[in-house]
Amino acid sequence: MRWLMAALFAAAGVAHLRAPEAFLMITPGFVPFAREVIFLTGLFEIAAAAALVTRPLRSSAGIALALYSLAVWPANIKHALEGIDVPPIPSTWWYHAPRLALQPVIIWWALYCAGVIDWPWHRRGTADDKHAAR
Repeated sequence: MRWLMAALFAAAGVAHLRAPEAFLMITPGFVPFAREVIFLTGLFEIAAAAALVTRPLRSSAGIALALYSLAVWPANIKHALEGIDVPPIPSTWWYHAPRLALQPVIIWWALYCAGVIDWPWHRRGTADDKHAAR
């Protein structure tokens, strides 16, 4: 799960750097220096993806990606409500409804990959489990 999430965020980061105009269209008006923010978020996504698969940085990266996913939710909402056409993404509720509904799942997924939470699957054999058994 961690490698898949890292790959998806790395791809999103590359997309931010290669096609910032698409992201500018859905960036809410309250975001200052939107072009620069999109560039920095692209770099962040790539760096956080790499950190997510690196043991010492995994926890911090997962928390950062969860917070980032929460922070970009307004752009997803704007994209949906204003029906902004951003090819190749379809401008239909068949895309937007699942995308908006899955944002909390992405946040959970980042925290799970970070080892911050283990719900609903409890990991076995962790140091915490061994300590609790004593």
